[in-house]
Amino acid sequence: MKLPAARRIAFCKRFPSTNSIPSFIKEKSINAQIGYGISAPYESVDDIADQGFFAQGELVLKAASWFELRPYAGFILTSSNGKDLNDNPTNEKAESKAFLLGGKARVRAPIPWVAPYVEIGIGTSIGKFETLTAFDNIDKGGIIYHIPFAFGLELGKNNNVDLGFTYYFQPSVEQFVGAFSVGITFPLNNKK
Repeated sequence: MKLPAARRIAFCKRFPSTNSIPSFIKEKSINAQIGYGISAPYESVDDIADQGFFAQGELVLKAASWFELRPYAGFILTSSNGKDLNDNPTNEKAESKAFLLGGKARVRAPIPWVAPYVEIGIGTSIGKFETLTAFDNIDKGGIIYHIPFAFGLELGKNNNVDLGFTYYFQPSVEQFVGAFSVGITFPLNNKK
């Protein structure tokens, strides 16, 4: 049985296609990042920053020349080498082996060639976390929340190279992870 035209139009307005993106999104891109990962406890006696690897992909949804929404998925792997930042032996550590998932909003200066930005959001870390200091003894696996914060520069004529510092604050395990990363943005088929 076919619905009358008026009912079909009302249905389509009420339940729009799931393949469509909101009309305020002007462009879509993919951003791929790779970098030098670090993790550190919120409090420690020795100055420690455990080292590792970071990689992340983001769907860039540009709403305006100065504002973007960025759902992301990535991972970070850090481990302790048993030394502090001064190369002295230590038992303190802050290790993370986690999958990162969430969303961020980026505010940027719409300047060609060099555009500074800052971003913040909310997300989840899924993996294994260990924070061992004079103040904390946490060994936890599973799902925790994190607060991403980043700042950096978008470089190039079309601002398609990203150079920045990314941090994920993980309050439930008393540590933060982060990276110095380089990213490249690839545009998808965008509306003209």
